[in-house]
Amino acid sequence: MIPTIARIIRGTLKPRSTARKTPTLKDLQVIRNALLQCVEDCDSAPAQRLRHKIAHTLTAKELWMLRNDAYQLISQQHNQTAAAARINDLISSFEGWLEPSQLVRIK
Repeated sequence: MIPTIARIIRGTLKPRSTARKTPTLKDLQVIRNALLQCVEDCDSAPAQRLRHKIAHTLTAKELWMLRNDAYQLISQQHNQTAAAARINDLISSFEGWLEPSQLVRIK
């Protein structure tokens, strides 16, 4: 009985990871396209640099980190409310590829 209880406790105390470890190239392209679409109406030198970074980023986590740059571009081109809405819409593209605790909405 004690081994059974120990197994149950170990099973419930283990942190559960819902993020997949390695998205396929197709999965990454879906995320890239969503991020690119988010900034498609931003025309500036920083926007071109961001598009270049997005195109050459190799992981979902690195793409997630570029959302701050996207937020800055969108807020300069439009406003902070529009930027927050667009960035928050990206969360669904990253679900399953990052830990849920990382997928924080902008308020």
